[in-house]
Amino acid sequence: MYEFEARRHAKLAVLREAGANPYPHGLSVTHTTAEVLSIIGDRENDALSTDDTVVTLAGRLMFKNEMGKVGFARIQDRAGRLQIFVRKNDLPEGAFKEVWKKLDMGDHVWVQGTLMRTRTGEATVRAKAIALSAKCIASLPDKHKGATDPEFRNRHRYVDLFVNPESREVFLRRSKVVRAVRDFFEARDYVEVETPILQGIPGGATARPFVTHHNALDIELYMRVAPELFLKRLVVGGMERVYEINRNFRNEGVSTKHNPEFTMLEFYQAYATWEDLMVLTEELFEEVAIKATGGTDVKYGEHTLSFKGPFRRLTMADGIAEATGLSAEQVRDPAALRERWLADNPGDVTHPELPSTMGKWFEWFFDEYVEPALVQPTFITGYPTEISPLSRRSDGDADFTDRFEIFIAGMEIGNGFNELNDPEDQQARFLSQVEARDAGDQEAMYFDADYIKALSYGMPPTAGEGIGIDRLVMLLSDTQSIRDVILFPTMKPEQGGSEQDEASASADDAN
Repeated sequence: MYEFEARRHAKLAVLREAGANPYPHGLSVTHTTAEVLSIIGDRENDALSTDDTVVTLAGRLMFKNEMGKVGFARIQDRAGRLQIFVRKNDLPEGAFKEVWKKLDMGDHVWVQGTLMRTRTGEATVRAKAIALSAKCIASLPDKHKGATDPEFRNRHRYVDLFVNPESREVFLRRSKVVRAVRDFFEARDYVEVETPILQGIPGGATARPFVTHHNALDIELYMRVAPELFLKRLVVGGMERVYEINRNFRNEGVSTKHNPEFTMLEFYQAYATWEDLMVLTEELFEEVAIKATGGTDVKYGEHTLSFKGPFRRLTMADGIAEATGLSAEQVRDPAALRERWLADNPGDVTHPELPSTMGKWFEWFFDEYVEPALVQPTFITGYPTEISPLSRRSDGDADFTDRFEIFIAGMEIGNGFNELNDPEDQQARFLSQVEARDAGDQEAMYFDADYIKALSYGMPPTAGEGIGIDRLVMLLSDTQSIRDVILFPTMKPEQGGSEQDEASASADDAN
C-alpha cells in the first residue's frame, strides 16, 4: 500500500474540515500562459491598465512569494510559465486567507484576472479570483537542483515532465517526429495499417520473444518482435505500399540503446528495390529533421550530424577491411578472421561461441571495429546471406544479400532489403533457423508455415525497411540514452525510497 507523506496529507483534512474541495471540477479556462503572454506583447503597464481584457487560466504552482497582503506566484501549464500577482483587496472576501495562503508548491491553481506588467517589466496576470484546482500532497524535488537523478527522472516521469522543461521538449519533439513520418508516407500513397501484437509464432527478426498464455484458447502466444511477416502478407494481398508505427517487444538486455519495449517504423513497397529505399530513407530523414528541428544539421553530443543526403555507402567487407587492415581476401576467409580476432583478443581462444563461418565473423568484426566509428549517416551494404534470413540473395553473389543498414552516431537506425519472395528459398532459410534454435540459439527464428503458404500465392518484387523511432528521436533531440526518449522505460522494481526522494522531502520541508 502507498504511504502518503504525513505532513502534506494532513493538509487535505484541514481543507475538507473547512468545507473546501481539494479536487473540484468545472473550472473552465479561456487562455494558456502562452496566449496571455501574446496578448500582453510588448505593451507597457500604462497601456495594459486601460485594457479591460479578462483572462482565465490554470496551472501548477512552481513559485510562491508571500509579502504580507500581497504575493507573487508563477504557474505552469502545457504552454509555459506566467507570473501571477495576488493582492488581498483584489480578491473576493476570504479568498486570500482560505486559498492563497494555503497554496503549496505543486498545487494546481485556477486564476482569473486582468493584464499588467510589474516594475521589473515582467508580464503578469493580476488575480481577481483564485481557486485551488487540485491539491498536491507529494513533495517536489529540490527547487535548486531539480529532478537531476536519471533514475528518478525515468522512474517518475510525471514529476520529470513538469520540473524539467528540457525533458518535456524531448517528448514534444518526439511527437513532431512521429507526425512527420506519417505525413511523409501519406504523401507517397502508403497505407497505415495495424498488425497483431500477440502472435502464435514470433517472426520478422532474430530476437528472443516474451511468452504469454491465452486462457480461453489455452494456447501459448508471443509478444511480437517485429511486424514484418504480417506486413508482407498484406503485400501478397495487394496492399502494395504499407507502413506501420508499432510497438515491438524483445526479451533482451537493457542499455542506453536498448529497451525491451520499443517503437519501430516498418514500411514495404512493391516494385521497389533496396536502392530505391536508400534514396527514400535519405528523403525521409531530411524531411523529418527539418520538421522536428528546423534544419538538417543537428547537434548530437560533440558532433554535428548532417541529415542532408546523399549519405555515404560502404560495404560490410570494405568497412571491416578499412578498420582492421585485412585484405579483401582475408576478410572473406573465416580462418584469417579467427586469427586476427584472437591476436586482438587472446582470451577468447576457448570462447564457446567463437564463430566458424564468414557471416558470423562479419557480425563480430563489424560490431567491434566498424560500428562505433560510423558517426555521420552511413549505409552499410553487402550483408552475408547467413545472417540475413529474410533478405533476397544478390544476383551477383549468392553468399550475399540485397540488404543495407543505416548507422548514425555509432548506432544502427534502420535495416532494409529486397524481400525474399521465393517460397522454397524462404522455407530453406527457416529450416536453417530452426536448426540454429535447436542448437541453442534462442534468438533464431521459428518456422512459420502460414507465411510460406502466403508466399506460395506470389508476392511481387518488394523492398522493405524498419527504422527505430526511439533512436531517431535520440539523434534529433541530442539525447544519449533511449530511456530519456521513452516516457515510461522498463526498469527494475523500486527498492525503498531513493536519495532523490529524500532530498525532495527535505527541500520541501524547508519551504
